[in-house]
Amino acid sequence: MNGENPPGGTFEMFFTSSRRGARLARRLVVRRLEEWGIPRDSGASQSLALIAGELAANAVSHGHVPGRRFHLRLSVQPPPDREGHRAPASARIEVSDARDEQRPVLRDRDDEAECGRGLLLVDALASKWGVAERGIGKTVWCEYALASEECRSRQVAGDTGAGDAG
Repeated sequence: MNGENPPGGTFEMFFTSSRRGARLARRLVVRRLEEWGIPRDSGASQSLALIAGELAANAVSHGHVPGRRFHLRLSVQPPPDREGHRAPASARIEVSDARDEQRPVLRDRDDEAECGRGLLLVDALASKWGVAERGIGKTVWCEYALASEECRSRQVAGDTGAGDAG
């Protein structure tokens, strides 16, 4: 789909599997949310940017296969109307990469490792998250409740309908 997006509250794009690609993905999430009426300085935009950045960085660090890109999909429900007036109630971010043998693991909060904390941030910010299998690789997804920013996360086992980013 390379930058072409269906109408409504969905944005999706492939990015190079690099630190630069991860930064660009995060910036484009903020930009698209702002176009949909979610201000860049809002808690929702900042949280979703952090989530997108962490999932993209994980795809680059742990899902990289030479010559393959990662795919990011952002959607809001309900989608904004043509003038961008309808306030979305939830957002979903999906990041797909080409490696399925390295599944994300939520570390113990007391683990003293200096890296591997990104998924703890996703878990703390998202309403729920999980990992879905694909033909090649995996999709890590999360949902964020825009109407109730105090929601706590819970990991969901199994595939709950994450898209296949082929």
